[in-house]
Amino acid sequence: MTSFIKAAAFAAATLTALPAMADIDPVTLRLAHVVNEQDAYHTAAVKFQELVSERSDGAITVEIFPNATLGDERTLLEGMQIGTVDMGVITNGPVANFLEDIAVFELPFLFPSPEAAYNVLDGEIGQELLGRLEEVNLKGLAYAERGFRNLTNSKRPVNSPADLDGLRIRVMENPVYIDSFRELGADAIPMAWTEALTGMQQNTIDGQENPVGVVYSFKLNETQTNMTMTRHTYAPAIFVMGMPKWNQLSEETQDIIAAAAQEAAEYERALNAELEEEQLAALKEAGMNVVEDADLAAFSAAVQPVYEKYGEKFGDYLPRIQEALK
Repeated sequence: MTSFIKAAAFAAATLTALPAMADIDPVTLRLAHVVNEQDAYHTAAVKFQELVSERSDGAITVEIFPNATLGDERTLLEGMQIGTVDMGVITNGPVANFLEDIAVFELPFLFPSPEAAYNVLDGEIGQELLGRLEEVNLKGLAYAERGFRNLTNSKRPVNSPADLDGLRIRVMENPVYIDSFRELGADAIPMAWTEALTGMQQNTIDGQENPVGVVYSFKLNETQTNMTMTRHTYAPAIFVMGMPKWNQLSEETQDIIAAAAQEAAEYERALNAELEEEQLAALKEAGMNVVEDADLAAFSAAVQPVYEKYGEKFGDYLPRIQEALK
C-alpha cells in the first residue's frame, strides 16, 4: 500500500470514527489560496471540502477561490483577521509576518526528513505555535506542506558548498534565505519569482531553489541542467481560519472543521511525496542531471552562522525542536 493510499485510508477511518452530528447549522466557508488548480494546495482544499460536506451531511459548504482571486497570501490573512475572508491554505512564510516565531521551521537543514518535520509539526511544539495564532486573531488548524526546497543551476553539478562558489542563485526576498546562500558561497540574489524566470532564460542568474514540484511545473529543466537534492529548507503550509469566523461556529462545526483540516493536510502531504517521486523521474528522463548524494553535512555546517544570527530570535523554540529531533 502506497503512502498516498495509506493517508486516504487513515482519513476515511478517522472520519468514520467521529461521532455522528446530524443537527449542524448550515454554513458556507470561503477558502482561498494563491496557486492554480493543479497545485497540491488546491488538492488539499478540495479534500477538505469533501470531508466537511460528507461529515456534516452537506450542512457545511466550502467555496474554493484559487489563483489569488481574493488577493495574495498577506492580503488573505489580513482578510481573515477582519472577517472578509473565512479561511485559506497559506504558505508558512507569509504567516510568519503575523507570528514571527513560526518562521523557526524554515531555518536551513533543520529537518532531516519529512517524517521528522511531521513529528514536530503535529506534536507539542507545532500545535503550540498553531494555538498562538489566536494572538493575532487567526485560528491555526493544521499543517499541510509546500515541501523541501532544492537547488538548481545551469552551470555545473553541485556536490558540496565549494561548487556554489560564484554561482548567481536567485533566492526569495527573505533574510534567512539570503544569508544562508551567502554562507554557502553563492552570490545570493533576492528577486521576485517572475523576474527569476526571465533571469534564468536570459542567463542573468545561474540558478534558483524550490521544491521539485515547482521545478517540474515551470519546466525549469529547459534552462537549469542540474539539480541537487539539498532539501535545505522545509516549508510548511497552514490551514488557517480567521477568528471572527471561527467564533461564529458551533462547537460541533468546529470539531468537524478541525478534524477535516488535519486529514486533508495529511492527505496532501502523502500526495506531495508521491508526486515528487514521479516528477523527479520525469525530470531525469527529460535529461536533467540530478545529484542525490551531495555532501549535506558540509552544507549544514556551512550555514551554522545563520543559526547564530537568527536562532535566539525565536526564543526557546529552536532548542526545543533540536531536542525533539534527537
